[in-house]
Amino acid sequence: MRETVTDDPLLSQIGTSLFRLRRVWARPDLMRKVGAQNPGPKPLQLSNLMVVTAVGRLGEAGAEVTIGAVAERLEVDPSTASRLVGHAIDAGYVSRRASASDARRADLRLTEPGRRVMESAERHRSAYLAEIMRSWPESDRVEFARLLTAFADAISGDPMDPSRISEIFSEAEGAEHTQRVE
Repeated sequence: MRETVTDDPLLSQIGTSLFRLRRVWARPDLMRKVGAQNPGPKPLQLSNLMVVTAVGRLGEAGAEVTIGAVAERLEVDPSTASRLVGHAIDAGYVSRRASASDARRADLRLTEPGRRVMESAERHRSAYLAEIMRSWPESDRVEFARLLTAFADAISGDPMDPSRISEIFSEAEGAEHTQRVE
């Protein structure tokens, strides 16, 4: 059997922790609760929150915010970004107007409800993280922020090739076949 990097217990620990984090943030009951807590006529979707945050951050520089820029910020394809932006517009959180430089492009801005959602989300996120990390020394918080940012930057710059998922099952089937033959 060939030796692989999977024999590294630190990589295994990191992988397990990332999987746990994904499960925490993507729990179906959490998604239902997010939608149910919006008192407006349309439920607040997590995707609305993502679009509001992207449009808000991109708009802070004062430049036009395009669907392409939102797609890049959310790391999704432009057609997905267009659909997500459309939902945020329908929900009243984002407005669209023709670009001053190119009428074929849209310039996106937060509406007043969108600004309130973004500010509230940032307040709650900060309070939640402060609570989770309340017992951490400041030096650990600084180091964690530095390392997590570097890790996120590295992953964003070199995302996993989706074909590697099929390799998992191919290897597993090959191992199963080998074990049956022996």
